[in-house]
Amino acid sequence: MTLEKINNVFFVGIGGIGMSALARYFKDSNKSVMGYDKTETALTNELITEKINVIFNDNISLIEQNYLNPNNTLVVYTPAIPKQNLILNYFINNKFNVTKRAEILGFLLNSKKGIAISGTHGKTSITTLISYLFLNSDIKYSSFIGGISKNFNSNLILNPNNEYVIAEADEFDRSFLKLFPQTAVVTSIDADHLDIYGKTEELKLSFEKFITQIEVGGNLVIKYGLNIKIPQKINIYTYSLTEKADYYPENIRVENNIYTFELNTPKGKINNIELGVPGLVNVENAIAAIAVAQIYQLSETLIKQNLKNFKGVKRRFDYIINTEKLVFIDDYAHHPEELKATILSIKNLYKNRKITGIFQPHLFSRTRDFAEEFAKSLSMLDELILLDIYPARELPIDGVTSEIIFKNVTITEKTLCTKTELLEIIKLKKIDILLTLGAGDIDAEVPKIKHILEA
Repeated sequence: MTLEKINNVFFVGIGGIGMSALARYFKDSNKSVMGYDKTETALTNELITEKINVIFNDNISLIEQNYLNPNNTLVVYTPAIPKQNLILNYFINNKFNVTKRAEILGFLLNSKKGIAISGTHGKTSITTLISYLFLNSDIKYSSFIGGISKNFNSNLILNPNNEYVIAEADEFDRSFLKLFPQTAVVTSIDADHLDIYGKTEELKLSFEKFITQIEVGGNLVIKYGLNIKIPQKINIYTYSLTEKADYYPENIRVENNIYTFELNTPKGKINNIELGVPGLVNVENAIAAIAVAQIYQLSETLIKQNLKNFKGVKRRFDYIINTEKLVFIDDYAHHPEELKATILSIKNLYKNRKITGIFQPHLFSRTRDFAEEFAKSLSMLDELILLDIYPARELPIDGVTSEIIFKNVTITEKTLCTKTELLEIIKLKKIDILLTLGAGDIDAEVPKIKHILEA
């Protein structure tokens, strides 16, 4: 790909978190950038403010004239776009240079020294942590993040003279197989995206293939205990929250709702680490990030300072209200294991308090594949409000509704409702600790819920 010959870049699905980061990258590279998405969101509004034209109707006549020349226009799309999309099909049928988001990210990461964070959980938080740990170091880097970093207030960190690229390695649609990093992180290989892989074994094989793409003499940071083949050509570092791995914590304690701990590392013990974000799940994420920081020779002083000042990621254990009498947390958790980790972290922080969770299932296929597991995780709550399934890229599947989760939830305080009924239901509840959970559009309700709770 010769980007010098490209004047215009059109994004089909520009509102996606990964797509919008690439759109911002090309805008910063002095390309003309335009895009389509079906829904107006806070993120698409930000892109418009940044002088990127975004259209919300699948209508070819709305595309600006200069993007209709196949000789100097690159078209980038996300696999989440339905196959029948008119704009995407127009570009394909008229022989434009049409490529997936993963191809572009691979091109950008593989042309530098790449640090790629993979796994079915924790990618965004660890990518953001590593990006922030590297701040004020001698390492010149750019980062493509699958969420909005609160420290940077963006999903993109740009350095025009970057030697390194830090990015999430997304297993969906096998996108991460486009990446050939110097260093990789593998956080987990729990069953997910079975609409793509069919069975867990295929998912595991894809992760094994990804690991073989680490450059010779490169590095793998992997959660201790994952049953996965690892080639001998690379340096291997294990980490764990609970087991004696290469990196493991001691004396984890909560002080003023902040986790403090000591960390055993191959270079010795780091004492009194203070983590600026709550949640045991973030302690584990921080351990993986510290391992990467040590590989690149960051000082203990810088690591501790940046961890203390780390503000986290929007929609990852994200405090909306945090007072003595009322706590409201928004989280992206959309897999049974993620729900379990988030709910356990909150129960650990707030003992003997009532936890109400609002969960919006994401995808019909994921709901079908993990209905029992979802019910088990959600039964850890004291009270559940369960919404309809957010379809995303999928058409409905016969017999698959939120009811197949709801009927197996074992707690007595549970409500099944539509999103339009949600706010009126919340008005009738006595809330102590509230969680909004899910990867769909539940985040659009968060400001409204906040207003009700504060009133």
